[in-house]
Amino acid sequence: MTTQSNIPRIVCVVGPTASGKTALGIRLAKKFHGEIVNADSRQVYKGFRIGTGTPPGKRTTYQGHRTYLVEGVPHYLMNFLDPEKPFTVAEWKEKVLKAIKGISSRGHLPIVVGGTGLYISSLVDNYNFPKVEPHSNFRMEIAKKPLSELVALLCKLDHGAAQTVDLKNLRRVVRALEVVTFTGKPFSELKTRGAPSVETFQIGLWWNRETLYMRNDATVEQMIAEGWVDEIHAALKKKISTDAPAMTSIGYQELLKYVQGEMPLCEAVEKTQRAVRRYTKRQWTWFKRDARIYWARTQDEAMQIAGAWITK
Repeated sequence: MTTQSNIPRIVCVVGPTASGKTALGIRLAKKFHGEIVNADSRQVYKGFRIGTGTPPGKRTTYQGHRTYLVEGVPHYLMNFLDPEKPFTVAEWKEKVLKAIKGISSRGHLPIVVGGTGLYISSLVDNYNFPKVEPHSNFRMEIAKKPLSELVALLCKLDHGAAQTVDLKNLRRVVRALEVVTFTGKPFSELKTRGAPSVETFQIGLWWNRETLYMRNDATVEQMIAEGWVDEIHAALKKKISTDAPAMTSIGYQELLKYVQGEMPLCEAVEKTQRAVRRYTKRQWTWFKRDARIYWARTQDEAMQIAGAWITK
């Protein structure tokens, strides 16, 4: 689906963890002949389905392309990457634009679904990021320092960091420091905005904070019941490093302490729930800054609002 200016029209389903993005995206795809592209930085990894909230599906081929099929709907950039491999926002943006182009060429609606705000912003606002390769040794050494110390260092080197980097996200802070170190220039100055590459409609499901936190807690408990701990045991059996990118996803480090006998399961679960709530709060803060997002109270309302834009 393209506009008169020949750029693809896409729908972005956004919002925090456990807000219902996956179900809404699949429903939209089924009704409006859509295909989904993942915008969750943790759901890209193979073998970490339960703890990252990746929906059950299977790797297969759809119209000549490798995809992850969920309820008959093709998903791209999901459950495909080696868990030891870093994946930058610049790499995601390059791949998502390729996927969107392919979906549009088939006459289908690209639907981008995920809660990684920087991914969504990079696409909607067409940000261009510095192409600095990940340096694993640098990351390992600098990540040993407390987050507060890293934030202070970044703000000293890059006065605009607070406006462009999530300073509560260790991975984002480390990445910004990596860029500053290896380019000699502030990260905030290297991120530039280009002309629109897509025409976007953004929608999410609104919940009050108390209800959303209850959904977060219930989701964590469901993940434990589905075998999250077994998933961690399987990763360790495969010799996946405990500081691999996939293992830094929310909850894995907390549950790893239980697996290694450092704390009881009930405590690890409680710490995981708290970590998820903190992350959810940061997601809300990020998305609420964007006045272009439409917030619906129910899935039916979201379908109606998004449908009106899709069919106009």
